[in-house]
Amino acid sequence: MNLSYQLTPWVKRLLIANTAAFLLTWVLGAGFVLEWFSFQPTKVLFRPWTPFTYMFLHGDFWHLLMNMLMLFFFGPPLESKWGSKEFIRYYLVCGFGGVALSLLFVSYSIIGASAAIYGIMLAFAMVWPNAPIYVWGIFPVKAKWLVAFLFLITFMNAFDSAGGGVAHFAHLGGFLAGLIYLKTDWRAAQAIQNMGKAARARRFAIVPREEREAATSNINIRRQSEESGEKRALDAVDRVLDKISAEGMASLTEQEKGLLDEVSKKHRTN
Repeated sequence: MNLSYQLTPWVKRLLIANTAAFLLTWVLGAGFVLEWFSFQPTKVLFRPWTPFTYMFLHGDFWHLLMNMLMLFFFGPPLESKWGSKEFIRYYLVCGFGGVALSLLFVSYSIIGASAAIYGIMLAFAMVWPNAPIYVWGIFPVKAKWLVAFLFLITFMNAFDSAGGGVAHFAHLGGFLAGLIYLKTDWRAAQAIQNMGKAARARRFAIVPREEREAATSNINIRRQSEESGEKRALDAVDRVLDKISAEGMASLTEQEKGLLDEVSKKHRTN
């Protein structure tokens, strides 16, 4: 298990952005900032930017401090492992997950990075389930058990009518969005990577003939043509896989998706 706790680019930017937003709230006044930039389900159509801006607002110093500490400890290992682009995409997905569940179940204002932070904690526990997390700096608890406990508490509190002034549905939405993302998008990406490895293995198995008979039969000509066509197809698959690695599956065109589907079917048939 190799964990990197060096401050990474997007973790650093998020720490700065959240701190700056907190200071700006103090300067401009909480009433104005929360009215215009918190997520309010009943006003979202009139303030469509709030599903994004709510993630950077915090009610008090301790709210900000706890979220930023969790980001500081759990974020860098994930960003180092996934890359910055994938990390910030996942962070925002979890934040929007908090919006989605809150939109369904609550009518009050929502602020805080907690939905995104809970998603980051979930991902950390799924990547390094047995990593020790020291509660209060003293008691070591495996990441998987700590996150499972937090999920259980969040789930129970979300359906508790008291609520306690905490956006439990947003926290739960961050958990669920992270889980869905990790179990669907990553699984599909892994399947394509496996297909690419198999395709490359087949490509390397194609050995061009150094010596050919002067009178080549029609069968051999047809075979050579098929092998050449397959090599071109596998080269195209390589380029598509590189694009997925750099930009994600959503960047694919219909033609590129069709190519992957065609090669996948052919591979299964063979």
